[in-house]
Amino acid sequence: MQDALDDLIRLLDLEEIEVNLFRGRSPDENRQRVFGGQVAGQALVAAARTVEEPGRLVHSLHAYFLRPGDPQVPIVYDVDRIRDGRSFSTRRVVAIQHGRAIFNLQASFHDHETGLDHQTRPPTDVPDPESLPDFHQRMEPYRDQLGAAYDMPRPIDIRYTGDDPMSRGDHRSTSQKVWMRANGRLPIDPTLHACIVTYASDMTLLDTTLLPHGRNWMDGVQMASLDHAMWFHRPFRADEWLLYEQHAISSSGARGLAAGSIYTRHGDLAVNVVQEGLIRAQ
Repeated sequence: MQDALDDLIRLLDLEEIEVNLFRGRSPDENRQRVFGGQVAGQALVAAARTVEEPGRLVHSLHAYFLRPGDPQVPIVYDVDRIRDGRSFSTRRVVAIQHGRAIFNLQASFHDHETGLDHQTRPPTDVPDPESLPDFHQRMEPYRDQLGAAYDMPRPIDIRYTGDDPMSRGDHRSTSQKVWMRANGRLPIDPTLHACIVTYASDMTLLDTTLLPHGRNWMDGVQMASLDHAMWFHRPFRADEWLLYEQHAISSSGARGLAAGSIYTRHGDLAVNVVQEGLIRAQ
């Protein structure tokens, strides 16, 4: 699966077409719209490319998905260098297609500093990722329903620690946990690892909002990301196993809100994520 990961790395390697302007492409897949994690990851790459202070890394981002992205045409990322201070840099990025904004991101970058240290602890009753089935093993019973999506190369290895969304039936809960990692090896570049995790963080979190209702994303539910926020706390590698603990917070007004904490395998809290999405149930 290294080839699939290399394709993702190339997808995140934007073309600089002018000062503060970058162009990204979408994979050659049969999608109706651009995957939200792709736009968020590419936008973060564009923002980071304009931060000139060495070692100044992203510590938070806040994003809105404004319109569905067209996978058939490139995406232009327009970066606004809002501020460069002694310790922090702030960037605003607008993703544009067909002359209209489809996505907006604001990201903050911070020099490394030492200070007080505290974190929540990861769950302890979690099976090792190596003992769990991968996507193809897990989804084999639903191969016909998934169609071409089943055979698509997967740059991110996702492994559910419990039942998958389709086999839960009417078993209702408010949380789920998955192990995830890039499906191969990545170069030593903290910004690339942050962009890969940004991409992956959009893959399962919104699904969590359906768990209290005994539904899943193949069960006649229209879903789309509306906004996405992330805070990066501690160093991590995206090509090593990360535990993504997710909780459903609220469902109302055809919207769902979920939060997730991403831990390294050693138990360090690496990232926190909050996402709201559209969930129109038929």
